[in-house]
Amino acid sequence: MKRRAAVMVTALLLAMGANAGNDFDYCLLCHGANANGNYGIRAPKISGMEPWYLARQLENFASGVRGTPPEDEAGHEMGPVGGRVKTEGTLDAAVKFVGSLKSKKPAPTLTGDVAHGKTLYAGCVACHGAKGEGNPSLQAPALAERSDWYLVTQLSNYRKGLRGVDARDTFGAQMRAIVGTLPDDKAVVDIVAYINTL
Repeated sequence: MKRRAAVMVTALLLAMGANAGNDFDYCLLCHGANANGNYGIRAPKISGMEPWYLARQLENFASGVRGTPPEDEAGHEMGPVGGRVKTEGTLDAAVKFVGSLKSKKPAPTLTGDVAHGKTLYAGCVACHGAKGEGNPSLQAPALAERSDWYLVTQLSNYRKGLRGVDARDTFGAQMRAIVGTLPDDKAVVDIVAYINTL
């Protein structure tokens, strides 16, 4: 896996170097057509993501708030991207580019106990909304129409201490505390199976 990460980062940096100005087509190399995700290389759907949330995550990758634990190989791949847009002052343009892409709901990749997931999701409603629509005033992103495998990965990362542990990541710390109430991996899959229905 580490070799895969190194190869992907090298390819990405070469592609980034080949693009001039505010051309962010290199995002599509990993995140797929219209940034609707690429399950084959585990690059999540980022189109349709709230601009404020996407900007925050790019900042987090750039500053090392996110993606630094050795086990977070996908996070390591995003570090150089966040660093580039931050250094070049093109973060807003990158967010605008992603916002201009046509978003579509990804096909589900997992199955779980939807009824159980709905019960568990009751604890998420206050921040993420009954329909998974998110709440900008609470800085809680939408969960509906996201890559389900990615939601499972991130919930698992919170549980394992791979995300939300940096002292600067107050929102991540909140998520880590809430996700810590999920009893096991099955609960994570079940809650995401329910989110797929929203």
